[in-house]
Amino acid sequence: MARLILVIDDERVGRLVTQTILEKLGFEVEVLDDGRGAADADARMQFDAIIMDCQMPHMDGFEATEELRRRQAADGAARTPIIGLSARAMRGDEEAALAHGMDAYITKPVNSSKVRHALETVLGGAAALP
Repeated sequence: MARLILVIDDERVGRLVTQTILEKLGFEVEVLDDGRGAADADARMQFDAIIMDCQMPHMDGFEATEELRRRQAADGAARTPIIGLSARAMRGDEEAALAHGMDAYITKPVNSSKVRHALETVLGGAAALP
């Protein structure tokens, strides 16, 4: 059974690129275009990881991550690894993502190498990939 990743990105092209990379790596992918649905999606389905854009309208990735972590803690649910995704590559951006509860951070534009490395980091090495 393929592993399942949730991709949340408000940019259609960004979602498609990330989804394509993940599918080529052997993952099944669900997509959302807004952070507001992240916690609900995580409660409904067992994701192996979430790749979440940090800057989105309505509810950004930081707020969505904090809400998801609160729900997981309240429900006693397992902590789903979250990989932050952003076009920002300034000093301190990765640290901010980790401080908000994300487990790893990659910058746009995404590529297969960045996605693979981040997934290996949060899932426990290359053996954890499909």
